[in-house]
Amino acid sequence: MNSTVATQVTEVVLPGKVEASGLRMRTRDLPAPTAGQVTLRMDATGVSFAEQQMRRGKYYDQPPFPFVPGYDVVGTVTAVGPQGDVTLVGRRFAAVTKIGGWASSLQLDAADLVPVPDGVPAAEAETVVVNGITAWQMLHRSAKVPAGATIVVLGANGGVGSTLVQLARHAGITVIGTASPRHHDTVRELGAIPVDYRDPDMYERIRELAPDGVDAVFDHVGGAGLKDSWKLLRRGGTLVSYGTAATKDEDGNSQLPVLKSFARLALWNLLPNGKSARFYNFWAGKRRRLSTFRDRLREDLTQVLRLLADGALTAQVAAEYPLADAGAALALAESRTVAGKVVIVP
Repeated sequence: MNSTVATQVTEVVLPGKVEASGLRMRTRDLPAPTAGQVTLRMDATGVSFAEQQMRRGKYYDQPPFPFVPGYDVVGTVTAVGPQGDVTLVGRRFAAVTKIGGWASSLQLDAADLVPVPDGVPAAEAETVVVNGITAWQMLHRSAKVPAGATIVVLGANGGVGSTLVQLARHAGITVIGTASPRHHDTVRELGAIPVDYRDPDMYERIRELAPDGVDAVFDHVGGAGLKDSWKLLRRGGTLVSYGTAATKDEDGNSQLPVLKSFARLALWNLLPNGKSARFYNFWAGKRRRLSTFRDRLREDLTQVLRLLADGALTAQVAAEYPLADAGAALALAESRTVAGKVVIVP
């Protein structure tokens, strides 16, 4: 049993290293799902930092051009493959896709679907899919920050950062969050103490707020500033690096900045000061144990979506754009002027 199924799909194509305005639209036939797959009608997708890096050809695991971007998606199942579970049809799910989400419909493995609670709008759920999993895993799996601790979140107004702040506050953790002054009110509303990231003395300002050091720093910037983040830690603290935004506009090998961070963090872990440093990789373990990876992803995203449904977590929707205006959505996300996540809807 399948619901009304589209026979064609409209999707956004990234043809090469182009400006955001260079994205292309195309329509093609939509094949029926194969065994183990479903067809998902896109209700919401969004712009992550990954797509911004992919546009430049700078993503660590860069897909070959041309391709359809879209790191995650929320949608409704319209068809299932042979011998599939027909009870999935008509239900809403979230999934991490890495690419392919910027499309009116797409095929996914049924095993990758995570149910979205009733009553949660698709655009709101979309803001906490890859961002929520990333934030939850860094906080509770990588750093294992306990209640009563103090942490620093760089980019507290961003998609991951704003979610991380809220998850930490819900867990009873004090948060110092960096952002531009225009977003300080938002950061305060999320429950963090704002610090201007453009202040040349930013790290000194943080030390004034936490003179004994902090329990964890979550750094998506990387580059030279990673050493300053490391110095903020007290003994026993953890630095979680999860990006290299500082090098996003640099030419050269897209993997080199990440590899440099790996090496630096590994060396720091050898120091006898009780601190630890980790590089968070969303896809770690997938190739070795796919079932374990899927179970962990489903468990963590279910926790985040439940908090969203219960009102403990507030979705940070920066703006909504129709699929046909994906280029404008990408440009806005890259402008660094918004708080939260830019969402794309049909």
